[in-house]
Amino acid sequence: MDFSLSTYYPIFIYLLVVLAFAVGVMVAAHVIGPHKKTPTKQMPYESGMDPIGDAHQRFDVKFYLIAILFIVFDVELLFLYPWAVAAYRSGGSLLADFKDIVFWEVLLFLATLVVGYVYAWRKGVFKWR
Repeated sequence: MDFSLSTYYPIFIYLLVVLAFAVGVMVAAHVIGPHKKTPTKQMPYESGMDPIGDAHQRFDVKFYLIAILFIVFDVELLFLYPWAVAAYRSGGSLLADFKDIVFWEVLLFLATLVVGYVYAWRKGVFKWR
């Protein structure tokens, strides 16, 4: 196997173009962008709440519950997508290509998620009073 640095020149050129573009966009945004500083722009921003008053005030937990549920059901797709791609890659049926245990494990995983969803629903997490 003969190593030649000249075969990698297009990659180096591409890397330089990408870095130049990134730096150019950042410099252009700084030069062209507005520079007017107002009290509203200088005010800290945290979780959609104005930082006015005491720091020990009560806040609504519903936002965080919905975010956690979204993450749980979003991560579910991270497990299901590769399984579905691998299961149907060879064009055959799911049970013919894999053992029956994999199919039932995925169904058990989905059933567990459904139980969690029903539990959250029954507890009133999705009610927006």
